[in-house]
Amino acid sequence: MRRSLAPSQLAKRKAGDEEEEEEEEDWHPPAARKRQKAGGETESGECYRSPFRKPLAALTNRPHCLDSAQHEAFIRSILSKPFKVPIPNYKGPLGLRALGIKRAGVRSPLHDPFEEGALVLYEPPVLSAHDQLKIDKDKAPVHVVVDPVLSRVLRPHQREGVKFLWDCVTSRRIPGSHGCIMADEMGLGKTLQCITLMWTLLRQSPDCKPEIEKAVVVSPSSLVRNWYNEVEKWLGGRIQPLAIDGGSKEEIDRKLVGFMNQRGLRVPSPILIISYETFRLHAEVLQKGSVGLVICDEGHRLKNSENQTYQALNSLNTPRRVLISGTPIQNDLLEYFSLVHFVNSGILGTAQEFKRHFEMPILKGRDADASEAERHKGEERLKELISIVNRCLIRRTSDILSKYLPVKIEQVVCCRLTPLQAELYKNFLKQAKPVEELKEGKISVSSLSSITSLKKLCNHPALIHDKCVEEEEGFMGALDLFPAGYSTKSVEPQLSGKMLVLDYILAVTKSTSSDKVVLVSNYTQTLDLFEKLCRSRRYLYVRLDGTMSIKKRAKIVERFNSPSSPEFIFMLSSKAGGCGLNLIGANRLVMFDPDWNPANDEQAMARVWRDGQKKMCYIYRLLSTGTIEEKIFQRQTHKKALSSCVVDEEQDVERHFSLGELKELFTLNETTTSDTHDKIKCRRCVNGHQVRPPPEGSDCTSDLSQWHHCADKRGLQDSVLKAAWDAAVTFTFHHHSHEEQRGIP
Repeated sequence: MRRSLAPSQLAKRKAGDEEEEEEEEDWHPPAARKRQKAGGETESGECYRSPFRKPLAALTNRPHCLDSAQHEAFIRSILSKPFKVPIPNYKGPLGLRALGIKRAGVRSPLHDPFEEGALVLYEPPVLSAHDQLKIDKDKAPVHVVVDPVLSRVLRPHQREGVKFLWDCVTSRRIPGSHGCIMADEMGLGKTLQCITLMWTLLRQSPDCKPEIEKAVVVSPSSLVRNWYNEVEKWLGGRIQPLAIDGGSKEEIDRKLVGFMNQRGLRVPSPILIISYETFRLHAEVLQKGSVGLVICDEGHRLKNSENQTYQALNSLNTPRRVLISGTPIQNDLLEYFSLVHFVNSGILGTAQEFKRHFEMPILKGRDADASEAERHKGEERLKELISIVNRCLIRRTSDILSKYLPVKIEQVVCCRLTPLQAELYKNFLKQAKPVEELKEGKISVSSLSSITSLKKLCNHPALIHDKCVEEEEGFMGALDLFPAGYSTKSVEPQLSGKMLVLDYILAVTKSTSSDKVVLVSNYTQTLDLFEKLCRSRRYLYVRLDGTMSIKKRAKIVERFNSPSSPEFIFMLSSKAGGCGLNLIGANRLVMFDPDWNPANDEQAMARVWRDGQKKMCYIYRLLSTGTIEEKIFQRQTHKKALSSCVVDEEQDVERHFSLGELKELFTLNETTTSDTHDKIKCRRCVNGHQVRPPPEGSDCTSDLSQWHHCADKRGLQDSVLKAAWDAAVTFTFHHHSHEEQRGIP
């Protein structure tokens, strides 16, 4: 039997041990417990209340005197001793801050500015002891410190970029202006720098509150999902962005209205990621409210201030604007003006004032036929333009990446035309006579059509076979030049010089390494030829062009980059996916045809040499020798020289190609090994194309030779091209390597 340990029961047992022992011996369970009344008495009148229980005593710790002064003093003595958690040095998650009560004392920054490796964007001015006594502690500015989660992964040049961006958008670099251009070259982490900027502005400011409530990221449709993934990657779920990459008009409008209606210090989805096309179609919804910051990725799309996208973005109610572009100058200085005017309106005056004061003198001074006075004036205006724009533009070249990434070797491969291509080319020039259409450097519609036809012919005769069948202008009787029984159903690479070289490159790469290859072209018809070649050689491939949905693009890119994926080739349309994609699963890229805009080629060629790349990268730029493709490449060089002067501030960029040389587009030079090499008058070559260093004490003859080393087979460092050369493919090449910058002999 279990005995009760209650005090009353113990007392009973202590009071009568003998009786208790007898009761325990004769004890029998009662038939039923008697109901107990209030006060401890049972129905029979017996009381079982313990004699040890005392009645409640009245409170005696209140003041006996009811004098008001003593009462107030007593209350103050109670309140002067606030509650403290009885743990040494314990502050709790909120310190001494009580719920619903404003924090007392001096305001503190969100992150510790004195922590090792802290990135401090703003430091309050140092105050004297006298000023510290006068300052209002509730209004004292605090440090702005980048979240350590991000500052730990930022490289030195990225830390510098974040500081520059923050100074610009907070109007600390140019008073009254809140915009800037992030013009770093491809692969330097512009996305991460902008995510760091957004996260800092959304969480802190010198005034100890968020600088902005909402931010909008506008990007090409193929990069919407990439931006979403990057935010998730770097912020680890600390924020929930709203990415709109499809849906009905009503659904998109509903999401945008919800985004614009968000208010307060803690907005649920403070970042909107949207494509340029969707933004343009739904701009009215976004223009009804205000946004703290807008970031335009691949911002060179805004090079024309007259297009609808530019107008829609320019009318957005936001003072802070960041434009991201690895290639801010693509064609001319007026496009450059449009970009600067978008982020900081009025800093360069109006378009007419800019053209008169800057563009005309600079272009005249850079022409090969310019007088000494025009050159001097052009240099002065160029320096003035650079001094103004550099206050809101930051530019770092990809040379920085050589410290972190493997070696990259860029090679311009000049491939001779096959006999069929040469005959078709000459036949077209005789019949179409496109040279006669050129008047004062302006190209007519028929001339543009002729350029397209010649570019396709350089890729492969199959691309102009239909025109030969229909006997269009320039292709009369051309069908007879094709081999007997020719059919477009098979690719027949031996009919095209570039396709023949490509076939060798792919075969050697597949048989001698585990490397993957990216094939880039401006034409979907050329991608069709690539598909035929891959099917005939049984290469596994994926293809990304304008017909692929945005959601599917992100999936195939992620799958291709996986080391376990079996795909050998990634076919890419430079128009649809040449910007922003990370294709680090491959380390070889073939640029099959050149574009008039050098920025398009530069963007496409930067897809593989990016953060995360582990292998040495090889870039092959294929050009048909002596054809219009070399002329296009030369024109690219002219534009890049202009960009080097204005954006990269290079001083000694030579003037090689006068504008009058455009008339030479429609010529075929069959006697040269490289028309471009002949025109730059390279002094590095003797007895053909042999590697040798430039003469000691002499400068390079051109910007092209500054980054090219001419070579023959003996100077090749690429085993793939060596094997192609051994296979009797006749071509010459020039290559650019980042080895020297990394100290590799």
